[in-house]
Amino acid sequence: MSPYELRPSGCTPFEEELIDAMNNFAHSTNAPAFDTAGMVHRTRRRRTTLIAGFAAALIVAGGGTALASMTGASQTPAKPAATTVDHNRATFLLGGLTKEPIAVDLTGMDLATAKGQFLKAQLKLGTIVKVTSPGCKPTSVVEVIPHSPKIVSKGDTVNVKLCAG
Repeated sequence: MSPYELRPSGCTPFEEELIDAMNNFAHSTNAPAFDTAGMVHRTRRRRTTLIAGFAAALIVAGGGTALASMTGASQTPAKPAATTVDHNRATFLLGGLTKEPIAVDLTGMDLATAKGQFLKAQLKLGTIVKVTSPGCKPTSVVEVIPHSPKIVSKGDTVNVKLCAG
């Protein structure tokens, strides 16, 4: 019988040796161990961290936009009122947006502009009263109640006093 003739098993000696070598290799190596629970936990933690990072970035970007619009950075500044008007009485502190409350000064603004600021801050406009105050521009904001150092939050009502002239 020649070395390349078929054996009773139906394989050549080379094929039999190859099959034996593959079987030995397959049975001798350990199967890899996968920590599927750990992989799932890491994936979820990474996903959560990524989502939290994006949410924080959006909040910071949105908060920055809200701060810029609340302070009137995009608007032309109103002419300052005369020195007899107390800025602290026409300023309210808006809380709940950032760690520290944001001071919003309405001194010298007309009623329409003040209403716009209240809408942006999601505050309710309460009573509007005209008072006489020396050295103020007629129909401009002289005082808001509550004013600083009290803090107002979203949904609170703010009363306004306007200059009668």
